[in-house]
Amino acid sequence: MPQLSLAAQGTRTATMSSQTRSSQGSNARGRGRQAAGRVFALTPIEPEDGTLLVEGMILVYSTWVRVLFDIGATHSFISTSCANALRLKTEMVENLLLIESPMGTNSRVDRICKGCVITLADRALNVDLRILDMIGYDVILGMDWLTVYRTVIDYHCRMIIFCLPEGFEVCFIGGKCVSLPFSQSDPCYQCVLRKGSINFLACLRGKEKAQKDITEISVVRKFQDVFPDELPGLPPHREFDFSIEVYPGTDSISVSPYRMTPLELKELKTQLDELLGKGFIRPSTSPWGAPVLFVKKKDDTLRLCIDYRKLNRVIVKNKYPLPRIDDLFDQLKSAKYFSKIDLRTGYHQLRVREEDVPKTAFRTRYGHYEFLVMPFGLTNVPAAFMDLINRVFCAYLDQFVIVFVDDILIYSKSLEEHKQHLVTTLKTLRRHQLYGKLDKSEFWLTEVNLLGHVISEAGIAVDHSKVEVV
Repeated sequence: MPQLSLAAQGTRTATMSSQTRSSQGSNARGRGRQAAGRVFALTPIEPEDGTLLVEGMILVYSTWVRVLFDIGATHSFISTSCANALRLKTEMVENLLLIESPMGTNSRVDRICKGCVITLADRALNVDLRILDMIGYDVILGMDWLTVYRTVIDYHCRMIIFCLPEGFEVCFIGGKCVSLPFSQSDPCYQCVLRKGSINFLACLRGKEKAQKDITEISVVRKFQDVFPDELPGLPPHREFDFSIEVYPGTDSISVSPYRMTPLELKELKTQLDELLGKGFIRPSTSPWGAPVLFVKKKDDTLRLCIDYRKLNRVIVKNKYPLPRIDDLFDQLKSAKYFSKIDLRTGYHQLRVREEDVPKTAFRTRYGHYEFLVMPFGLTNVPAAFMDLINRVFCAYLDQFVIVFVDDILIYSKSLEEHKQHLVTTLKTLRRHQLYGKLDKSEFWLTEVNLLGHVISEAGIAVDHSKVEVV
């Protein structure tokens, strides 16, 4: 099996190219109706404000290719060069697709590879890929495919969870995006220009964030305790705690610790002390034990990760339904004012059921520990947290609150109504001892970004504010 990516190596330009066609040729191929589509993020450029792209390597048939999961793309695409290299069978589309680039320029797509087999996390899945002249990625999986599998994307961890028809959840961990400088004198850029294509340069830039002063935010200033700098300690036992149910007859699983560098060992000790100080973990004598490893974040700091993959294989999957994005958006029609609350380290705000605490155990050079709060990396965690928040806001869901994992959106038709809704929401968080993160929350908006879309009184549109012409 070839271990080779078909993407252009070292590409420094965020480029979308479309071969110039005569109007006669386009009309000849474009019989039938013309549909519209969008595709935005096209190459591995990472912004500085924590907003991440999720990319990685997947198999298309038996060849490794570079993929981007793009909620800003209405359809799924494969590059012309990749389709040719794989010798994929193509056919004309019934309806011509007009693709809108980040700069508003249109490109026509008239061919498609139907039923392509891709492999994600050892699962073979089908996808229809439209052929698009692009550089930087071999495949873009857009909303037409992501919605079929009810995909949940965790940009913070670069993790994607797919819900398969038979009820199983498949987890895909993406790779790190690379930020590269480029200019018109760049050899890669000039190489693209020489091909005679129409080219666009774009990059994602982070916006400098001013420190928020809670005392200046109307209504919210009366709820400063709901937005602490750190979680105040162990959360209370709630209506239900996070349970870890394994298949009958499963023996305890224990894996030897992974080897670490001296720098990683030093960081491990620091982070263990921090978790112990907060009361989130405690020393363990459990027969269970997962290894730990570090993943480098974009700021070069290290994130501690527990490798629960073997445990996840024997856990009974929670069938709790995650909400459909289009159903959420249906509730926002005619709303004029918005506030969005991001819960602080949301998963750590739910306790693990006492009898299941030993299953969360992890082994390190400095001892054996177990989690008292819901850890990252376990299957069923998103579903359990969604269940918790839905129970907390049950009386207000689809009235003036919608929830998607750890994002709470409050929406109203008038300012006075929004004030009442905001007070009710914050009182509910206070009563249930749930805490928000002020610098990730937004209040009193007439336009809000949610799940890759911009929502306002005018309607819902794909968010392309992060893409600028260089």
